[in-house]
Amino acid sequence: MEVTDIGNKEEGKIWHRKPTPGKGVLVTVVRTAQQAKIVRFLHVTFDTTGDSFLAGDHHGNIYVFDISRNRFRLVQKTGQACTALAFSLRRTTEFLVALADYTIKCFDKDTKQLVSWMRGHEGSVSSISVHSSGRYAISTSSDTAQLWDMDTFERKRKLNIRQSVGIQRVFFLPLSNTILSCFSDDSIFAWESDTLSCKYQLPVPDCGPKVSYKAFAVTRDGKSLAAGGRSNLLHLWCLDSKQLIRVIQMPTQVRTVRQLDFLPDSFDRGASQTLGVLSQDGVMRFINIHTCKLLFHMGSHDDAITTATVSPNGRHVVAIMDNGSINVYSVQSLTQELNKVAPPPSRVAVVSGGGADQDLSNLKVKVRSEVVQRDRQTQVKILRPPACFTAEEKENELPAGLNKKRLVALLKGFGEYPAKYRMFVWRSLLCLPENHAAYSSLTDKGLHSAYLTLQDKYPIKSHKLQRGLQRALSALAHWAAIFGEVEYLPLVAFPFVKLFQNNPMLCFEVVATVIVNWGQHWFEYFPNPPLNILSMAENVLAHHDKELLQHLVDCGITSQLYVWPLLETLFSEVLTREEWLRLFDNIFSNHPSFLLLACVAYITCCREPLLLCSQKEDFEYFFHHRNNLDLGAMIKEAYRLMGSTPADIHPRTLLSDFTPLTKGQYPVFNHYPEFIVQYQSREREKIRLQEMEYLRERQEVSALHTDCVRRQAEEDAYYAQQELLQNAEEQRRNILAQEEEKLAQQRTKLAAMKRELKVKELQLLDATKRRFLKHQQELRASQVQRLDQEISTKMDLRERETATAVQDLEVRQMELEAQRKRLEQHLFKEQERVGREVEQEVEMKMRKAEREQENYTELLHHTETNIQALAEACQLGLESDWQREVGGRLQQVHAQQQSNRGRLAEEERLEHTMRDVAGRKWDEVMNSRAQLQEQPLSSAETDVRRQVRVVSPPHRPIPAPSVSAGPDVRPGPAPPLKQAQTNMVCLNSQSPSESTSTVFSLDRGRAQLDSSERNLMKEIRELRQKLAARAREGGSSPSVLTLSSVSQ
Repeated sequence: MEVTDIGNKEEGKIWHRKPTPGKGVLVTVVRTAQQAKIVRFLHVTFDTTGDSFLAGDHHGNIYVFDISRNRFRLVQKTGQACTALAFSLRRTTEFLVALADYTIKCFDKDTKQLVSWMRGHEGSVSSISVHSSGRYAISTSSDTAQLWDMDTFERKRKLNIRQSVGIQRVFFLPLSNTILSCFSDDSIFAWESDTLSCKYQLPVPDCGPKVSYKAFAVTRDGKSLAAGGRSNLLHLWCLDSKQLIRVIQMPTQVRTVRQLDFLPDSFDRGASQTLGVLSQDGVMRFINIHTCKLLFHMGSHDDAITTATVSPNGRHVVAIMDNGSINVYSVQSLTQELNKVAPPPSRVAVVSGGGADQDLSNLKVKVRSEVVQRDRQTQVKILRPPACFTAEEKENELPAGLNKKRLVALLKGFGEYPAKYRMFVWRSLLCLPENHAAYSSLTDKGLHSAYLTLQDKYPIKSHKLQRGLQRALSALAHWAAIFGEVEYLPLVAFPFVKLFQNNPMLCFEVVATVIVNWGQHWFEYFPNPPLNILSMAENVLAHHDKELLQHLVDCGITSQLYVWPLLETLFSEVLTREEWLRLFDNIFSNHPSFLLLACVAYITCCREPLLLCSQKEDFEYFFHHRNNLDLGAMIKEAYRLMGSTPADIHPRTLLSDFTPLTKGQYPVFNHYPEFIVQYQSREREKIRLQEMEYLRERQEVSALHTDCVRRQAEEDAYYAQQELLQNAEEQRRNILAQEEEKLAQQRTKLAAMKRELKVKELQLLDATKRRFLKHQQELRASQVQRLDQEISTKMDLRERETATAVQDLEVRQMELEAQRKRLEQHLFKEQERVGREVEQEVEMKMRKAEREQENYTELLHHTETNIQALAEACQLGLESDWQREVGGRLQQVHAQQQSNRGRLAEEERLEHTMRDVAGRKWDEVMNSRAQLQEQPLSSAETDVRRQVRVVSPPHRPIPAPSVSAGPDVRPGPAPPLKQAQTNMVCLNSQSPSESTSTVFSLDRGRAQLDSSERNLMKEIRELRQKLAARAREGGSSPSVLTLSSVSQ
């Protein structure tokens, strides 16, 4: 079995190792807080699927455990303990929590948000039932039941009852709209949920023992109802027929049914046959309601179950154990273990039928356990009492089929009863009546006033044990008034409260039985110790050990010091738990006088150390603390004393035999001086009233004193506050004055610092300014120097470029001069050649003309037509020659234009270069150019002054033939050659306007070249026009064109 401590974790795994198949308990979940203190879980509930369940602890933490996914998660911290849970709403993520402040809250487990808050109950909500649709819910408290709408979270109906009748439980029937309400008077009503009208009432048998219903369970189909209470009987109803169909009697170990739950089965169609019954001993037994067989059980006396919940799918059962932990059981494993490990067979005693039980005798069925082993089957044998008994047998016969004589023999043989069955044996030996109603009437009275502050005098670490002791003592005090006055009663009851802390009723009855039988005559001398009982023990001691008694008397030790401490604590201070249980096995199995003989036996067994003691304090310490003692020897000594003590001093003769408590009602206990108790009660009540009055007056005085102190404190606080305010004001003024003084000083310092900073700033500015000016001067000086260097560099470059350009111009000029001279020479030679050719041709033509003249003269008689033809032919020949001459001249002019254009392009490039070189110093360049222009350039001036002349050779006059009509007609004389030469221009000649010397200038030379080019082009155009006009007039011109006319 794996134990998981979730501690303060908010999520994690339920088990870290997969549970081994076949084990009933899958995992045990505990939660420990600080200092290893266990926080108890209070309630658990499953969802509709059965795979997850909610659990709420004592601190108000709500956890959701998912068994299928092996995860747990903290979903809410409410801050207060929950009293009921519900986890089957229509919205599967929401759940209901009933808290200790009587309210119901709805939370969402995924978002952890509060969905709604429902109020209306005036008491603690004990249960919450949800409709199968999840739309409605019923909350039940002791005084009312309320129906809630889960869609609007509003209250629809409220069930009010009389104060005398309390509500046990109100819940929905599965698969219907019927509400069952069960009251404390065992009445069961069915109501319609919509109108709350009563549908029917289940018949409860009036005969037989009263069950006092506390627990209810309904099958999943809503057809069967099981109910149980303060009895070992279970009633089974059929809700269809509204009849009680069966009464099931549980084993004798079951005295009270705490809880009932049907175990669902996948194949039973909702008609569950297995019923789980949780009894007062913390064991949950599962039985078959048809065969009444005990199938299996969960829990034990040592590991008791407080409450349990069965999953809707029937696979798991979650139980909250007595120590506050959660056990998750696997139903499959429990059913598999049914045939392997079987509990001891349940012995069911026959219940004698009486007149009141005859009506239910045919319905009553006893539960039997069938144990199937490997080779044999254990048969359950029912012990039936014989028809008649002897007096001795009646004395030795005990309830549940036990025999006291056999038990005593067993005790003497083994020295103690088996621990597993000790409580059962004690209940049988003491013949406890188990008066539930009588005990409830005592507990309903609440805590007795004498034990309200019990924890102050007897502090106990366990709160559960403290409350159990307080309830048991209060019940005893309500049973008999003297038990509210006995101071040592807590010492008597505490061992039994610790043993029976899970069953307070048994604890009360055991203590009451011990007081009635083994505490006989204890209270006759109240409030003094029982001197008669002490004297009995002293007489027995005197008879068996006079020496020890004489030593005690010599030391001044009375029986109140060596016997009474053992009796008032019932040996609980001087024995361990196991020794105490062994001792009381023997005390309960013998006569009540055995307790006194056990005290004497304890003293005689401790004879040696007691003889060594002489001081009273040593004896007191000895009888209030544990000592080294052989308990077996002490018990043997007690049996020896019981058999060897004379009858006259034997306590048996003075003490009555064992008398059990009466059934139904507890006996009246009045073996005490009532007047003393009443007096003490009256005195106590008087003292209590006086104390209450004193407390009231003290409270009033305390209130007045508190009011006075409060007012005084307020007044003192006011004056103190005023004084503090004045001091604070004065302190603030001083602080302000100091601050102002400091501020003035700081301002003065600040002003001085400002002045110093200003002066420093001015100094820095001045230094910066001077530094900047110096830097600017240095920059400007460096710039000027750099400009000077650039200017000088550029001037040198310009001078070099100018010199280079001048040299290039001079070279170019020389080249042009040489070309011009070559051209002049070529033209001169060409002119001379053309002149010679023209002269020769003219001469030839002149001779031909003379010959023709002569022929003409001779052939005058030829016709005029022949002469004209000859004249025209001559004229055409001259014209073609002149055309060839003009074409040559035009080619020469074009060549000269091309050369002039090249020279102009060179000059433009030179000009652009000069302009780029000049830059900003154009004036200097112009001056330098002016200086260069003033220099004599003989070669340039000579070229400028020179004129191009065309030197024509002297021509002979050519007589122009004239055509006359008669013989007297003669050609006129030809014009002189000089006349033709007047219109010719020579390239070597120069015009008078150009005879003066000129200064060399690039711009002016370019203008001259442009003008000469324009003039030349003009002459060419004019020449072309004249040639064209002459060509048009060629046929009609009577005269011969000459070179001079063409040139004009």
